[in-house]
Amino acid sequence: MQLSDLISPDAIQGNLKAESKKRALLALAGEAARLYGLAEDDVFSAIQEREHLGPTGMGKGIAIPHARLAGLDRVVGCFARLARPLDYESVDGQPVDLIFLLLAPEEAGAEHLKALARVARVLRDPVVCDKLRSTTDPSALYAILTEPAASRAA
Repeated sequence: MQLSDLISPDAIQGNLKAESKKRALLALAGEAARLYGLAEDDVFSAIQEREHLGPTGMGKGIAIPHARLAGLDRVVGCFARLARPLDYESVDGQPVDLIFLLLAPEEAGAEHLKALARVARVLRDPVVCDKLRSTTDPSALYAILTEPAASRAA
């Protein structure tokens, strides 16, 4: 599974302005609702419900909020590079500036976990994160996220 299977170029925000974690998640929920034909309230509620189980800030400025939702036929995502890092209650206490929202069908089991692992693997790469932080251009961000792993290693 590649990130290009989960996200399209129009699902990238390069300079999202948000004053709080809640505002960032609301903006991403709105974007996901628009792109994937979902109700914004349903998306936000599902994300919030998952956040109550434990924050999805994985450290080093990265968060991967994720949820399962009715109305989806495949795992999909949205990505935002924040204009300013914000408190996200991350495991390392550091502010977050890169957020990859992942949404899966309610019945998705292994596919949801595979997608989550794939996103985490890409965003754990410090070279990828440095590149993502160096631009606000959505097409460049998409190219960085979807670049094959072999190319990143070169």
